[in-house]
Amino acid sequence: MDLKQSIINSINVKEKVLQNSDLLHRLEDAITLCVESLKSGGTLFFCGNGGSAADAQHLAAELSGRFNYDRNPLSAEALHCNTSFLTAVANDYGFDYVFSRLLQANAKEGDVLIGLSTSGNSSNMIQVFQTANEMNVKSIALTGLDGGKLKNYADILLNVPSNQTPRIQESHILIGHILCEYIEKIIFPMK
Repeated sequence: MDLKQSIINSINVKEKVLQNSDLLHRLEDAITLCVESLKSGGTLFFCGNGGSAADAQHLAAELSGRFNYDRNPLSAEALHCNTSFLTAVANDYGFDYVFSRLLQANAKEGDVLIGLSTSGNSSNMIQVFQTANEMNVKSIALTGLDGGKLKNYADILLNVPSNQTPRIQESHILIGHILCEYIEKIIFPMK
């Protein structure tokens, strides 16, 4: 077992993120978009499949709960937390619509959709991003290497320079934590 090599591989992907000035500029744009939405009474809606669903729920909780310090809650929600809704929609309409139907029911112009997808090609993710576009809801996609099909629908693409799912997910948490950190700092500056 070469445990150190696994750690080095993870660090190498994060080094690529660090060196990608275009990606960092798009991350700044994402932070600004989220701050503007939240300051104007908007909500951030997160979604993802599998491990990305867990990461999406985690990031929503960092904002609606707390991240680094006590402050008022921010309006952030993961679209996949209601299992009764998910299973009903999957059964009645198909799994492609589990996120888009809930976004359609709850989102409004000025809100932001944040989707995590390592491939950028999951059909339910494409559907929710198309729905966001139809509703004039801005969107941010966290993906892997080339962004997959989501790059065609997202207002802001944050694509991790890797094609390995675990490394992409690790970097999504890094990017997501930076997003939460700066949203919190900007909206609730420490006195």
